[in-house]
Amino acid sequence: MRSRPQEALVPTPTALTPAVRLTDFEALYERHSREVWALAYARWMNAETAQDIMQEAFLRLWKQGLEGEKILNPRAWLLRVARNLAEDHAKSAFSRNGTQPPQTMNGVYSRGRPPLERLEQQEIFAQVRTILKEMPEADREILTLRYALDYDAQEIAEALAIQITAVHMRLSRARQRLAERLTAQGVHGVP
Repeated sequence: MRSRPQEALVPTPTALTPAVRLTDFEALYERHSREVWALAYARWMNAETAQDIMQEAFLRLWKQGLEGEKILNPRAWLLRVARNLAEDHAKSAFSRNGTQPPQTMNGVYSRGRPPLERLEQQEIFAQVRTILKEMPEADREILTLRYALDYDAQEIAEALAIQITAVHMRLSRARQRLAERLTAQGVHGVP
């Protein structure tokens, strides 16, 4: 199991200079931004939306620090705020009306694989993404933490505030549901 660095307290503005506060904030950002982004991505399956939610969560953390609020566990606070923001996004006019972002960089591929192989892989990934979007949010969340972020059961338990046995059970069931849906859709050879 990977060890996590100790959580830092968000300093109060009166206690430290702005340069020190910025350094602490940057360290928190480096430590937790990927996890906050992944949580939002698991909910929306959209990188830009996840980025917006992550940035808003960190902006709110910064504002809390400026107001002199101490946050004893910034990671847990950020994850809770990100979950709430992801849910709020579902209620927003932007989400209801829908706007598709431009498909930047379409057609730019790595040099490693032949075009046909890349196309087949893209089709499989598109099918997997479609199936993941249809799965319950809890399944997407736990699968993202395990496979996209490579968290072990202990880290997932901490992130979701559940018991390790619940992690194993939820992962097993989520994998089973994903496999059943992939098979039903005729998706084989998932890398």
